[in-house]
Amino acid sequence: MSSGKKSIRALGAKLLDGAELPIRIAITICGWSSILFVGAIFFFIFKEAAPVFPHLDWGEFFFAHRWIPIPAEGNEPSYGAMGILYGTFAITVVSMFIAMPLGLGAAVYISEFAPPRRKEWLKILIEFLAAIPSIIWGFIGLVIMGPLIQKILGVEVGINLLNASIMVALMAVPLIVSISEDALRAVPDSYREAALALGASKWEIVYKVLFPAARNGLLAASMLGVGRAVGETMAVWMASGNTDNIPENFFNPLLVLERVKALTATIAGEMPDTVHGSEHYQVLFVIGIVLLTISVIINVVSDLIIKGIRKES
Repeated sequence: MSSGKKSIRALGAKLLDGAELPIRIAITICGWSSILFVGAIFFFIFKEAAPVFPHLDWGEFFFAHRWIPIPAEGNEPSYGAMGILYGTFAITVVSMFIAMPLGLGAAVYISEFAPPRRKEWLKILIEFLAAIPSIIWGFIGLVIMGPLIQKILGVEVGINLLNASIMVALMAVPLIVSISEDALRAVPDSYREAALALGASKWEIVYKVLFPAARNGLLAASMLGVGRAVGETMAVWMASGNTDNIPENFFNPLLVLERVKALTATIAGEMPDTVHGSEHYQVLFVIGIVLLTISVIINVVSDLIIKGIRKES
């Protein structure tokens, strides 16, 4: 009986030894596949946009806000994307002003103050919030939040920058909460115990001990929230108003009630009706390149900041 078991073990060991090389090759392919996929995406987008590069007025594209891709007969199209760039930037900034305090506050409560049973329920609810599709958030912004903004603020149109920012913020909050809560819980309990021994209150432990110790994770959560806001499409398309306005006074608080247009919503709204291979089609891919560039810049900057914080600490 023992000799039979030994022979089976020996056979299993030989099979594992023989499978080591294929497994190593498969793991290597999986590791490089993400890089290959990203490279393929960049190649496809640049390939589709490349024919318009020599003809596109780049000064007009970045510094004019007349986006008229399909003008009346006899007029030249205008591809001034400054208003669309402003809309993307404005939605991102306003939504982060809403999402970061909410997300960080919720993460602190779940990590440090909530009883165990309530903590589990809150985690489930936050995961459910993250699972709501983007189009549903768009419906909420269009049908519920729009009339609510009209009624409370007394404006004629409730589909505006504030509406889109609230929707994007609510979509980014679960991501910020999840990563921030993990970062706070990763702080060793010895830090909390030492602070309690010195007579620190619960709130003093949070902002004097936990925040500095978990700042890498908190910063990563915030930057991922920014990336989510920049790349959001359907909710922004339905809740922003899709008008490429450029405000005259950037310090006017009523700017949040203006209708705006984002890069993602422009692509989603115009691509289905665009002739394949036309100039308009190619310029939409240029917008896609701008979006990818912004996403890469956000990731690189956040990585550099986090590495800088680690070196300082």
